Amino acid sequence: MIRELEQYRVVAPKGTIDFLQRLSDLVQGKRFLHINTVRYGGGMAEILRRLVPVMKAMGVEARWEVIAGTQEFSDVTRRIADGLQGRPETITDDMYQIYLDVSARNAKALDLAADLVFVHDPQPAALVDYRKGGKWVWRCHLDAGQPHRPVWTQFRRHVLKYDAAVFSLPEFAQRLPIPKFLIYPSIDPLTEKNRELTRAEIGEVLDRFGIAKRRPMLLQVARFDRFKDQLGAIRAYRMAKKHHDCQLVFAGGGVLHDPEGEAVLAEVQEAAGNDPDIHILQLPPEADREINALQRAASIVIQKASKEGFGVAVSEAMWKGKPVIGGTAGGVSAQIVDEATGFIVHSVEGAAFRIRYLLTNPSVMTRMGAMAKEHVRRNFLITRHLSDYLTMLKLLCPD
Repeated sequence: MIRELEQYRVVAPKGTIDFLQRLSDLVQGKRFLHINTVRYGGGMAEILRRLVPVMKAMGVEARWEVIAGTQEFSDVTRRIADGLQGRPETITDDMYQIYLDVSARNAKALDLAADLVFVHDPQPAALVDYRKGGKWVWRCHLDAGQPHRPVWTQFRRHVLKYDAAVFSLPEFAQRLPIPKFLIYPSIDPLTEKNRELTRAEIGEVLDRFGIAKRRPMLLQVARFDRFKDQLGAIRAYRMAKKHHDCQLVFAGGGVLHDPEGEAVLAEVQEAAGNDPDIHILQLPPEADREINALQRAASIVIQKASKEGFGVAVSEAMWKGKPVIGGTAGGVSAQIVDEATGFIVHSVEGAAFRIRYLLTNPSVMTRMGAMAKEHVRRNFLITRHLSDYLTMLKLLCPD
């Protein structure tokens, strides 16, 4: 038995671990390389930190490389990512050349040899120009279903050089002449962010941030980004506050070296004003236990972004038995079973209405939370993610 897999037997659906062990026998010795832009910060890096070691334990020669870039490179790739998500962006030839030059330098520095290379998101996508055998897959975590066309046209030339592309939802994808696959992201229930916490551990975090323990808490976990609509969450909270003595907590980050993030944070702080029941927390990427405690302490989690990738914070909250009020953007609505594990809303007023309904009916919150956890167990755990990736490895590299 593989020890790294066995520890998931108590949380994964029955039969999952036995299936994974049989699947691992089919891919022994295969080389699987992941490439992205960060080791810490964001759901993609979180899951790779667990997927890669477990794959290695299962007999796959799994590796994870991270590209290095300048601030100019980061600025250009942010524009590319925003453009792929539909925001009008202008990327000049000189700016794009920065992207290509940094990609060329990384190609010389990294070992790109593998049977299967997974390149995550737009930042390292141009590395495909320097491929050294094997199959290459572009893994898009963004909602690229309705991109800004000039940006997509410019970027598409890289995607066409891949052997396949993977998207998180069908509506995130573009029409392409290469095979396309659908793989949901996942959460790891045994990490610091998702493990069980004692009441004392939760209380310590709440005390540190000055959050009341015995009053309903509304929570949004998201970086400070215009797409995340923190201002809309404040408006919904204020509508609900007229009927319930609740508090609102924002647990976010993403403002370091990001002028737009700083601007959004300033707008949120201005909108909050002097309200002592709105807590705006700027957390570092490694604040996993703090996020865990806040999600477990929350009464309701709000994830009503105007633009979203998959949004694993939804599954994280549901795993802790919390009903989630989410919007229709991205993968949020794919994770929520409307009126069973939470609510899908279309407006600030709709969010406020559902907040009031749940706070008035605590038994409904409890029932929804239980169904939410079971829904995540069956669909969004790391064990299912491993199955998907190993199946792709066997499919694309059969010999």
